[in-house]
Amino acid sequence: MLSGFIQAFRTPDLRKRIFFTLFILVIFRIGSSIPSPNVDVQAINTCRQMANEGSQAGLYSLINLFSGGALLQLAIFALGIMPYITASIILQLLTVVVPRLEALKKEGAAGQNKITQYTRYLTLVLAILNSTAFVTLAASGQLFPTCPSPILHSTEVFPIVVMVLVMTAGTSLVMWLGELVTEKGLGNGMSIMIFTQIAATFPQAMWSIKMSKGWVPFIATIVVGLFVMAGVIFVELGQRRIPVQYAKRMVGRRMFGGTTTYIPLKVNQAGVIPVIFTSSMLYLPVLYAQFRPNDAASQWITANFVRGDHPLYITVFFLLIVAFAYFYVAITFDPVEVADNMKKYGGFIPGIRAGKPTEKYLGYVLSRLTFPGSLYLGLIALLPTVAFILLQANQNFPFGGTSLLIIVGVGLDTVKQMESKLQQRHYEGFLK
Repeated sequence: MLSGFIQAFRTPDLRKRIFFTLFILVIFRIGSSIPSPNVDVQAINTCRQMANEGSQAGLYSLINLFSGGALLQLAIFALGIMPYITASIILQLLTVVVPRLEALKKEGAAGQNKITQYTRYLTLVLAILNSTAFVTLAASGQLFPTCPSPILHSTEVFPIVVMVLVMTAGTSLVMWLGELVTEKGLGNGMSIMIFTQIAATFPQAMWSIKMSKGWVPFIATIVVGLFVMAGVIFVELGQRRIPVQYAKRMVGRRMFGGTTTYIPLKVNQAGVIPVIFTSSMLYLPVLYAQFRPNDAASQWITANFVRGDHPLYITVFFLLIVAFAYFYVAITFDPVEVADNMKKYGGFIPGIRAGKPTEKYLGYVLSRLTFPGSLYLGLIALLPTVAFILLQANQNFPFGGTSLLIIVGVGLDTVKQMESKLQQRHYEGFLK
């Protein structure tokens, strides 16, 4: 692997892409540390130190994780890439429901560009809603309930509107930077930026364990984290390869087909999306409880869903991840469409007749793979909660749940893309 990285820096095109990606990420991290206007930096730092991080993590853990801690600093890039992720998920779900979007998806590159444009518009709408919600929480003192002093210099309308506009503009800038990385850098821009924000929280999280618990839990956390990461890599690379053969056919004077390929079905076919779905769904009732704290339903939500180590919260969290994993796999992989395409181009699975039998076989294999994959997702997502209960540490456990899934997935995808570009550069061909 080290020789591959050295070879990548020796290749001019790859070297330019790597340095461009690093330059964009530096800008991204700087924007994540610059506070928005009207924020009292000293007060917010004091409030963050005084806040009970365990309870705060239950409220804003996912968005704060994806923002690299910028959310609770009310930085310019406080929302990070989360509105874009949510918009992409919504458009992906609507593609199955709305015929117009389904037709655009089948049009190829032109239709995909149109869907991307809709995603950008929806991202701005979600950014306005999210920034308004968090600025309102900060102005009312509910972002840090235990804070003795206000974290905003002014709660008048104009400063609040300016903060909302700045955070929304920051989200649009983050979206543009991610697209620049995808086009001129290395890897998927949005994924690389999420990877950077999550990795930025690792040193502080690890050091906090060392300072609060000592060297033995610190080293034990690293050892356990490496074993968990190895297990995640093993499962993420696991796949069931269904062989597909294509019959030979004559077109004019040329013979086509006769090849053998396979359909790769991953054990974790849904990726990290079910965890994001579940976290977003469980965040909504907590947000309702924040705005109506005296309501009976809000008090029940506060007692059962604010703390991440509550048995009811853990049970609902796990079951929703399993349900969303089945749901997402069902809408992203359609056995009927795959079977029809195979039949159209003369492909068949050995021992399985084309058409309806192939559709049933693919559905059977997919359901068998989704079951262990969904259980794996649920168990990995509960790692921070287990660490919080055992170590009494911050629930943003550095080697847990969503962070590990994203870091491993993005790392593997980036390395594969780098290897493919290296193979293109060093391919000699038959005539040389």
